[in-house]
Amino acid sequence: MSIWALFKLFGSLALLMFGMKSMSEALQKLAGPQLRHILGAMTTNRFTGILTGMFVTAAVQSSTATTLMTVSFVNAGLLTLIQAISVIMGAHIGTTITAWIMSLVFSFSISDFVYPAFFIGIILIYMKKRRIVGDFLFGIAFFFLGLATLKETGFLLVDDPETSVALNQFFDNFKEKTFWAALIFFIIGICATMCVQSSAAIMAITMILCSTGVLPLDQGIMLVLGENVGTTITSNIVAMQANTQARRAAFAHMSINILGAIWVLAVLPWFLQAICSVVGFDQNNPDLTKVSIVLAAFHTAFNLCNTVLLIWFIQYIEKFVCWVIKPKKADGDEEDFRLHFITAGIMKTPELSVLEAHKEIGSFANRMQRMFGMVGDLLTLSASSNKKDKKETEFNALYSRIEKYEKISDNMELEIANYLNQVSDAHLSDDTKSKIRAMLREISELESIGDSCYKMARTISRKFIDKQDHFNDSQYDHIHQMMDLTDQALTQMNVLLAGRKEAYDVNRTYNVENEINNYRNQLKSQNISDINNHQYTYTEGTIYMDLINECEKLGDYVVNVVEARMGIRQK
Repeated sequence: MSIWALFKLFGSLALLMFGMKSMSEALQKLAGPQLRHILGAMTTNRFTGILTGMFVTAAVQSSTATTLMTVSFVNAGLLTLIQAISVIMGAHIGTTITAWIMSLVFSFSISDFVYPAFFIGIILIYMKKRRIVGDFLFGIAFFFLGLATLKETGFLLVDDPETSVALNQFFDNFKEKTFWAALIFFIIGICATMCVQSSAAIMAITMILCSTGVLPLDQGIMLVLGENVGTTITSNIVAMQANTQARRAAFAHMSINILGAIWVLAVLPWFLQAICSVVGFDQNNPDLTKVSIVLAAFHTAFNLCNTVLLIWFIQYIEKFVCWVIKPKKADGDEEDFRLHFITAGIMKTPELSVLEAHKEIGSFANRMQRMFGMVGDLLTLSASSNKKDKKETEFNALYSRIEKYEKISDNMELEIANYLNQVSDAHLSDDTKSKIRAMLREISELESIGDSCYKMARTISRKFIDKQDHFNDSQYDHIHQMMDLTDQALTQMNVLLAGRKEAYDVNRTYNVENEINNYRNQLKSQNISDINNHQYTYTEGTIYMDLINECEKLGDYVVNVVEARMGIRQK
């Protein structure tokens, strides 16, 4: 075997994998928002979930892409674990279309048809509005060209006497149909798929080996089963940094294929005989031109039967993966900084990345409202006449929590901004660019809310530690009323961030903001009058108004967040 032939073999394999990747990414960009809507709306039960997985995988031509998208949705809290498992089962069926496409390429030459696709694709790429369609045409053309070249090179290598002898000697070592021989090919299928991260590429090689007669059909079937398990490794690797539910979804993906491999191995002779009967393939007198069709039929029948069998046990699969994958300590620790929805390693389209950032911003906003609630609790503790022992310990502990939350808000702003900047490096639509600009504005304003909360906490702490006179009852009532109004504004903001902006009435926020401004103006006038009437000192009045004014500023930041999400420009 010449070194040139070897390079041609690996080069055509690389071309095949690149074509699959380009085609899948282009389809995801074309249908990104629609796929997101479908995954969110069509997974109400296990049956619609399976149909959704089939449809999405058939659309993007990649079960890995669908599975990673599903894991990302679980990570973002958009899908439950049971919904994700049903989608993954459907993806296993949808991905079998790729094997059928390859079997057709092995039945007749399609390489001549790829050149018009290249020509049309390059024209569309230079047309900005049709660039993604051009990327898709280039992807599918590279896929078919790589597959045709791989087929041609494979047959040439097998025809080479030296290579043919070497391959036959290797496979003759496993000629006897024993359990251990089958297990070895099963493991080879897993390892090969793990190495190239593409079950389609290994399926193509398997079809070549079987179509040339070098590899017996039953050993090719074991490679296919190994490929089915090996392809699940990708989602498990990328889910390692995700939250607990996402890791469970990825592990469920692996468990389903392993369970399928176990039961089909128990009935493999009868199962394979049934497939051969349907296809019209005689194992005793094999027609090598039909071997690729047998492999594609087996791949489809196995995944279809596996789904039909396991669909009734989804709840038990969920319990099993929950038992195996225990929650990380950090998953339930709200006091530690950790992004819940944005994680490194998960493959995303820009649309999915924007969705995860939206979810993370919602989590950021909820933290800020909790932080504001702590400020209210701190004010209540400061009103106690007993400043020693237990009360002082509680006060200091709560102040430390607020201090920690302020650092969390700084870190969240920085991390989300960095993430959005990475997303903005991709080729984005104008709508997506606009969303990213709005989100950068949102996180800046949310961080300002955290700063305001911390300033209020410092003011209260300074008053408490210096043992200055308490506010009078009237002042405490006014501060609490102002904080209640501010909390209403924060609640309305979180309602918007958690829902759809089309369903939100922005006048709710403006009405609360007007109440805050009017109340601040009223208290400002009253404060001057109370100081003149010697109801409290000027210093007391200054500290009192500092808290009132900070609440009013915080309300302004809330309005800015709402306007950013609603797409309203700042005045």
